[in-house]
Amino acid sequence: MPILLTGVAGFIGRAVAKALLMRGESVIGIDSLNAYYDPRLKQARLDSLAHYANFRFAQLDLSDPAQIRHFALTEGLSSGASDKISIIHLAAQAGVRHSLVAPFDYAAANLVGQLTMLEWARDLPNLQHFVYASSSSVYGGNRKIPFAPEDATDRPQSLYAATKKSGEHLAYCYSHLFHFPVTGLRFFTVYGPWGRPDMAAWLFTEAILAGRPLKLFNHGAMRRDFTFIDDIVSGVVAALDRPPPPDSEGVRQKIYNLGHDQPVTLRQFVATLEQKIGRPAEIIEAAMEPGDVVATWANIDQARRDLGFDPKTTLEHGISQFVDWYRDYILRS
Repeated sequence: MPILLTGVAGFIGRAVAKALLMRGESVIGIDSLNAYYDPRLKQARLDSLAHYANFRFAQLDLSDPAQIRHFALTEGLSSGASDKISIIHLAAQAGVRHSLVAPFDYAAANLVGQLTMLEWARDLPNLQHFVYASSSSVYGGNRKIPFAPEDATDRPQSLYAATKKSGEHLAYCYSHLFHFPVTGLRFFTVYGPWGRPDMAAWLFTEAILAGRPLKLFNHGAMRRDFTFIDDIVSGVVAALDRPPPPDSEGVRQKIYNLGHDQPVTLRQFVATLEQKIGRPAEIIEAAMEPGDVVATWANIDQARRDLGFDPKTTLEHGISQFVDWYRDYILRS
């Protein structure tokens, strides 16, 4: 059964694709390879998958429905398809702060892109499961912690969060109307090898190694539920393998948190990096920026129960893995 995976050149997409390919799945990867950050990193991720015979890649923009329809027809992935297929939709425009300056990029990728994939899904007669990425950002101004999937998510603190919550609504609507199973996964601050250059692990490591000051917002007191990439991958694959049963209204739809359930402050995160790197960080303290939230913390009880999700990677081990990869990647680049 082929698996269509969007955002395959992204941080999480590459890791999920590799796990699926290693267990013998056939993966069709899609990515726009946009320039939000250095496309060379995205290409390097793709290159790490190229030796798998059961991997195919197509560069496509999901905000262009006509482009996707043409690809579906030429690849036999439309209403006439006879093979079973599943979709893992991870492609998105990421970054809370960037959404303040490029709102239309988020509308195109996270709203139109989600709608494009759901329209494609409804046209597949043998669709087994539609799994998509959401975000812990949807909890926004919710002050109850840890965050549980059933908690209120009606106070987004950023445009990014608003687009991801809107994507959840679209997914529920399509599952209700067209009767295919849909699972949403709210990721909590993912880090690890092949991570994004705009995220804390990369930014802080780069600054410490270069002897440059790094900025800690909210004076380093913000807490994040940092979750190692391998644990996230195990959750995504487990969700793929377990399409949700009908709920009380007959809708096959579910949302899970995928987090570590052990939040740490940014100061703790930096201290762990300092220990691994072997040199102190020069810190500039700063106030919170618009769109940020004070804390994220995942209640993962439902994911444990339904998916067997059990994150095991300690922060110390995860940071060690990231710094070793970062040093090697920078030296090779």
